[in-house]
Amino acid sequence: MDLHFTITGGVPNEAPGMHVKTAVMLGWFAGSYTLLTFWATTWWQASALALSLGLAMAGIGFNIQHDAGHGGYSRREGVNLIMALALDVLGASSYVWSWKHNVFHHSNPNIAGLDADIDIQPFCRLALAQPRRPGHRFQHLYIWFLYSLLTVKWQLVDDFKELASGRIGGQHFPPPRGWRLWSLVAGKILFIGWAFVLPALLHPIWIVAFCFALASLTLSLTLAITFQLAHVVEQAAFPSLDLSGRVSTEWAVHQIETSVNFAPGNRVLTWYLGGLNYQIEHHLFPRVCHLHLRDLSTIVQAACREYGVNYRVHPTAHAALASHARWVHRLGQQRAEAA
Repeated sequence: MDLHFTITGGVPNEAPGMHVKTAVMLGWFAGSYTLLTFWATTWWQASALALSLGLAMAGIGFNIQHDAGHGGYSRREGVNLIMALALDVLGASSYVWSWKHNVFHHSNPNIAGLDADIDIQPFCRLALAQPRRPGHRFQHLYIWFLYSLLTVKWQLVDDFKELASGRIGGQHFPPPRGWRLWSLVAGKILFIGWAFVLPALLHPIWIVAFCFALASLTLSLTLAITFQLAHVVEQAAFPSLDLSGRVSTEWAVHQIETSVNFAPGNRVLTWYLGGLNYQIEHHLFPRVCHLHLRDLSTIVQAACREYGVNYRVHPTAHAALASHARWVHRLGQQRAEAA
């Protein structure tokens, strides 16, 4: 990687195109929200703008907050901290996210009990090591409904529950203090204000509730499916800990084999998803700006071929979605010992 940036003259955690993407995503959000709140007069206008708002919020998460939260938006740490606060404006705590995602998920991808991203217990079973319950045989049918509740549960329940308990899954994390605590509180207040209070001053409550639900459903499904396609599929590894509490595979191999890229040839999807379809490269180089990941993928693939490491790719998003659906169905039907 260092040689690549030396030759190209680029900066790993910065790219000029990020400023354009930031303007587009924030403009998309502002335009959708303004038109929805102050202009829409018919049900179809409100519905279309609520869908647009949900997609814009996901785009901000994929392209701005995610990179910034990893330190990959700018070489200046202060800029990364400010841009990461975009998540707080959208109603979720960037502080809690940094522990759940940066620390727990990236350190232990696809390890049951340590990676909270694959823990929907007791409702669903996503890893071989998780217990199977009788109701799981229907999980391939109802899991999509659970995905649709992701963000509203995150914004209004999970952050508060995890802050009160000091735990994410089974792991402890320190409570926020100082400006991190104040930014969390301010973010929740700001979110409640723009998402509920201001619209309720201008429209009937049932219309506000309908538009919020539609935007939230769009946002939730977009986020949940994108991240599940990268890890919870048939081709991904789900390692277990040995008796010493460690993973037997080397760190880089573990990151590669628990991640699966998808739709690398789809430039439009790659642009919108903030390069998250290049999940292998992201897990190897989390602090690298996502605009560099496509170029780095050729280097990583060559290294994997040389050292005999499994580098897995779904050619399309549809193929990845089908693999995720089959995996969820399989784990709902099979007992742990059979799996």
